[in-house]
Amino acid sequence: MTLLQAILLGIVQGLTEFIPISSTAHLVLASRVMYLSLTPEQLTASIAVVQLGTLLAVFIYFAGDIWNITLAFIRDHLNLLKRNNGGGPRLSHDAWLGWLVIIGSIPVGVIGLLFKKQIEGTFTKNLWVIATMMVVIALLLGIAELVSRKRRGMEQLGLSDSLAVGFAQCLALIPGSSRSGSTIMAGLFVGETRETAARFSFLLSMPAIAASGLLELKQALHILPHDSLITLAAGTVVSAVVGYASIWFLLRYLRTHTTGVFIGYRLIVGVAILVMLFSGRLSAL
Repeated sequence: MTLLQAILLGIVQGLTEFIPISSTAHLVLASRVMYLSLTPEQLTASIAVVQLGTLLAVFIYFAGDIWNITLAFIRDHLNLLKRNNGGGPRLSHDAWLGWLVIIGSIPVGVIGLLFKKQIEGTFTKNLWVIATMMVVIALLLGIAELVSRKRRGMEQLGLSDSLAVGFAQCLALIPGSSRSGSTIMAGLFVGETRETAARFSFLLSMPAIAASGLLELKQALHILPHDSLITLAAGTVVSAVVGYASIWFLLRYLRTHTTGVFIGYRLIVGVAILVMLFSGRLSAL
């Protein structure tokens, strides 16, 4: 992998990880266009490593939220341990939000470990699967936009939100689904505002991205050529910068706009890939 190819992967990753259009789909397509000579396992490892850049972007953008949640989580639980049986302080919103992130991260962790071999193999690079999920999630996101009440903010999040968004995040293990697309869709279905759905989606993405990225980083050190690791580091930095800008853009965009433009884009790209597959212009793998 050349430096230019790594930088281009970083740009694609940063642009598509948080925008609900599927980073995996675009990274697989980008690898085809650039003729990357990587095995499916090597490509999965490369993508996971570059994802660490977008993880850094989330940490930086939500640094204040992370600090408040962590501080409140520790403080409130210490107070609970000290209180008498007759009553005492309850968990604050930030401490409760910490639990919602923990609970919501369990499903994808369990499913990810159970299907680790399939995720690292050819299944997640198959364009039939990618194109189909691009269309399916677009349609579901469109339905969510139509039926959602979009009234509930961060202060109203509860266990139902954590479970709905947490299980929806498992769809991101299927290529073409989009982590943000699936989780924003779930947030809308349970009545969250678009901005709240996106913000909670980003917070919930941190444990999953960190776990997959660090696990694949260990494997990448063994299966990737050493010169690729150096160039991937550059791609990771680029994905962090572009990812930060993507978060900033999407949160502001969803305050006054629907996800319609992303739904339309997913449908166009998904259908275009299916047409080319049916006509033989593209190979599935």
